[in-house]
Amino acid sequence: HGWVAHRYGDDTARAAGRLTLNPLAHIDPFGTVILPLICLLFPGGFFLGWAKPVPINPAQLHNPRRNMALVAAAGPGMNLLLAVGSALLLSLLLTIDPSLLAYWPPQPGMAPRTDWLGMLLLPLAAMALYSVFINILLMIFNLIPIPPLDGGRILTSLLPARSAIALSRLEPYGMLIIVGLIILDPQIHVIRTVAGTFVNAMAGTILSTVLQ
Repeated sequence: HGWVAHRYGDDTARAAGRLTLNPLAHIDPFGTVILPLICLLFPGGFFLGWAKPVPINPAQLHNPRRNMALVAAAGPGMNLLLAVGSALLLSLLLTIDPSLLAYWPPQPGMAPRTDWLGMLLLPLAAMALYSVFINILLMIFNLIPIPPLDGGRILTSLLPARSAIALSRLEPYGMLIIVGLIILDPQIHVIRTVAGTFVNAMAGTILSTVLQ
């Protein structure tokens, strides 16, 4: 987000020291630490968390409405690129050892790989495979059209002014709405059903395209 905003005239993130790969600069005490721990207390297997929001000043953008949509789209776009990159890494690993996926996930009674190549490459292949699904899940989650998620900001930038103002008023309550839906999902099964369908379809398409 910060790099795209900087590209279109807003230097706020750079001035705040947020254009860095140092993870400590992006930790949000509640979203990165406390909330994931709270999620452990609830059944259903859903985890929610976020990093510290990247500071953006739309007034400094060359074209605030259009550029803000591009800034917001940078997050899901990066998730998609990471998913494709992970699939390419998996393809490379399978080129080295085509039998890797036959050993993952482990099945009861299955003999583990004991050769050095298998012990080295199998964890990398598993991480690459999971990375495809996790990044697609994050992309879809971030595209939920509720501000302050990226999907909400994209929609706000595209709507007529009156509708955009009405939607932007949800922003102070947006994460509370999302957290509430996730907590209720073990009973209503909406998020798991919808997200699972899209994640499996998109991740499956990426994997089948790259690995064919």
